[in-house]
Amino acid sequence: MPLSLSVVTAERTILQRDDVQRLIVPTTEGQITVLPMHVALMSSLDYGELTAVCGNETISMAVFGGFIQVAHDQVTILADSAERAENIDEERAEAARRRAEQRMAGQAVDPGEVINVLRARLALSRATIRLRVRRRRATGAPAMR
Repeated sequence: MPLSLSVVTAERTILQRDDVQRLIVPTTEGQITVLPMHVALMSSLDYGELTAVCGNETISMAVFGGFIQVAHDQVTILADSAERAENIDEERAEAARRRAEQRMAGQAVDPGEVINVLRARLALSRATIRLRVRRRRATGAPAMR
């Protein structure tokens, strides 16, 4: 029996599937794989790539924090933010990555801008994950960290 998966954010439902055979999720304790008949589980999500294998289709998305709950082959992911690979604008993500790298190097992007290193690190992490998810979808490479 396959898994039933819901991925939701505060704004909308990102994915709703009832035919998931395998789910790979980035948690704060490390990457986990959820299969049918998985033991009940609750965990916090990390920034990373979520991969759902549904028959011959593999769905990839970038997730940025939140929680996962697994119970009775029902998986609910409450993500702080999530984007499906096909919805990621690669040019925009690349520009965000470059801006974050400039900030990390101590270079203000705009005159008078105060560099916030933590925000720059988070922006760099988000942009890098978006690019990885988008490019992996384009090449069809397997989802590995």
